[in-house]
Amino acid sequence: MLETPLASLHRELGGRMVPFAGYAMPVQYPLGIMGEHLHTRAAAGLFDVSHMGQAELVGEGAAAALEKLTPADVQALKPGRQRYGLLMTEAGGILDDFMVTNLGDRLFLVLNASRKHLDIPAIEAVLPAGVKLTPLPDRALIALQGPAAVAAIATLAPGIAQLSFMGVGRFDIAGVPAIVSRSGYTGEDGVEVSVPAEQAETFARALLALPGVQPAGLGARDSLRLEAGLCLYGNDLDETTSPVEANLVWTIGKRRRMAFDFLGADRVRDELDNGPKRLRVGILPEGRQPARGHTPVHARGGEAVGEITSGGFGPSVNGPVAMGYLARHAAADNAPLDLMVRGKALPGRVAALPFTPHRYAR
Repeated sequence: MLETPLASLHRELGGRMVPFAGYAMPVQYPLGIMGEHLHTRAAAGLFDVSHMGQAELVGEGAAAALEKLTPADVQALKPGRQRYGLLMTEAGGILDDFMVTNLGDRLFLVLNASRKHLDIPAIEAVLPAGVKLTPLPDRALIALQGPAAVAAIATLAPGIAQLSFMGVGRFDIAGVPAIVSRSGYTGEDGVEVSVPAEQAETFARALLALPGVQPAGLGARDSLRLEAGLCLYGNDLDETTSPVEANLVWTIGKRRRMAFDFLGADRVRDELDNGPKRLRVGILPEGRQPARGHTPVHARGGEAVGEITSGGFGPSVNGPVAMGYLARHAAADNAPLDLMVRGKALPGRVAALPFTPHRYAR
């Protein structure tokens, strides 16, 4: 197992370490998954996401080169702004989802831990002479999420409070040079902060000393993003899934939708014109029993129509929540469903996403 720069701090804080994407990561601390989840919704949770891949793309034409792989409009991204996008396969599936930031003199990328070994060569393969992709394994990534997160970190760097959602800036925080984006993976306001690995523990301790900040692990990160209707690569997205099926058409820039000059565009254009065979939807089980990933889904009293890809208990909604893919004819709002949990049909229905309203700083 690889370890992040905060591994010893996690153990000191009582983190229960588990394998995740090749890393030993804290799934929870003594407060427990539900406590960490609810604390993040109410105040501020500190998450170590240093297992994610960080890289920079430098050179004339870097944005245009990246657009060969993604339908996101990277060239329109202004300095100090970040965008969510999808890296595509030739067959129109999703190689990964990622974040791209315009830092003025370079593009800064954040890639999924489980996919960075595939993303980096895929990006390098489309780069022209003079454009270089440099992985940044010497950087850590720390997320501070929740309604009190920005006010807390702004006591150390007041300018952070001026960032809008998906805004990015460079700040000195507790003596540590940091790249701060006002974004996250919980549906709450908050920041994700890239810092030099050798200063990550100093930085994390400074944040944990702020009022209202508690450490939170992978368990709470997963339940928070599920309530917020956010996709997890490997569960809700993979190489068989298209952006249209995933209900991520909004990631395709208007200019890109006219040119269709990105990898896998033929499938995307066909599904935009004719509709996909299946769609990602929210699913609400009735009762208290969660329906987890790979649970088969049937039309009420009838045929198999799909599968749950992410499911569990939502502490904020005080009940089970799920997402999955259903045949398009079965994906209408409030359509009644049977969730086949251990061979037994549990009632559920198609539900609007997100289950908990987003509270980003618009």
